[in-house]
Amino acid sequence: MEPQKISFDNTEIAFAGKTDKDITRAYWLFKFISINWLVKVGPSLVNFALKIHFPIKGLIRSTVFRHFCGGENIEGCERAITDLAKYNIGTILDYSVEGREDEESFDSTRNEILRTVDYAAKDKRIAFCVFKPTGLARHALLEKIQNKELLTNDEQAEYLRIKNRIEAICRTCYEKNITLFIDAEQSWIQDPIDDIALEMMRKFNKEKIIVYTTIQMYRTDRLHYLKKIYNLSMAENFRTGFKIVRGAYMEKERIRASQMGYPSPIHITKADTDRDYDASVAFCLDHYENVAVCAGTHNEKSSMNMAQFIIKNNIPKNHPHLHFSQLIGMSDHISYNVAHAGFNVTKYVPYGPVELVLPYLFRRAQENTSVKGQTGRELSLIIRERERRKNERMKE
Repeated sequence: MEPQKISFDNTEIAFAGKTDKDITRAYWLFKFISINWLVKVGPSLVNFALKIHFPIKGLIRSTVFRHFCGGENIEGCERAITDLAKYNIGTILDYSVEGREDEESFDSTRNEILRTVDYAAKDKRIAFCVFKPTGLARHALLEKIQNKELLTNDEQAEYLRIKNRIEAICRTCYEKNITLFIDAEQSWIQDPIDDIALEMMRKFNKEKIIVYTTIQMYRTDRLHYLKKIYNLSMAENFRTGFKIVRGAYMEKERIRASQMGYPSPIHITKADTDRDYDASVAFCLDHYENVAVCAGTHNEKSSMNMAQFIIKNNIPKNHPHLHFSQLIGMSDHISYNVAHAGFNVTKYVPYGPVELVLPYLFRRAQENTSVKGQTGRELSLIIRERERRKNERMKE
């Protein structure tokens, strides 16, 4: 049967995988997130409750954790993986433990990422693996490298361990034929991450595209950087993979630039970010045979632009170099409708022990409130679907 025309207003498709109980939980969750002051004080209140051993973990697990995460370990994500696969949506297993900065934790995180690679090699429903560089490297050391400061012998050894961890992950992905995202970080530590990601693409993207680097388009220099890396890849005979996002650290970037007296690396207006985002995706689509692109966005216009470009230019909708991606628990109206139309779609499925994933959850809640209209749009669609189901039941 020919897929229906894409409409991001089709809530029947968007919430096809959600029970009435799921919809109700999502309704109250987004109502909570829409209250800015609660989101701001929430992390302090939760951390205090955990400190005094108040039994709050069960409440978190059954609400915000259940909505935005897959489980506490890889095996616990099976329900989410299965539910997404029913609607032709792939999973990106994302070990989302943040904020630990010791060598033992870095090695533990590397081992966990390698477990996700092994799991993906046996389960085609897992579309990509991913890691956050600061899960494998000390923030202060990356900043020192970016500032071109002289490293001590111990720091040089530490940096080599970072590169070895990352190469072990990339090499295993290459050997097992699993595609991998290297996530982006703040601008003041991004340069060494870019350098390592480029080195990994040179090594492992000769025959096919295994390693993707992440480009945050709210930065004023990133469209130029993306084109520069593409031209370099053509000259040096390797191929590039780009996960393109708008960006996750806007407020931090602007505050730091103001405090330290340097020009903000972030676009002044959202319109500028949107322009560069759409231009970067269009550039990748123009060169899709040599560039793989994953459009990681909750923006309807950018998602529709990409879908229409693919259709207009008679590019196969399921071409392995072209993916749409959103976070689990968000923008289902994009993910499910685009997948229903026959395109490649994935969802980030974060996982980890509840208490260790809290920093990730807090960051996601704060990002939601900072994206104008995001929470309101989610709520309006949930309300519309509740009404649709109510009307359907009345007809029965």
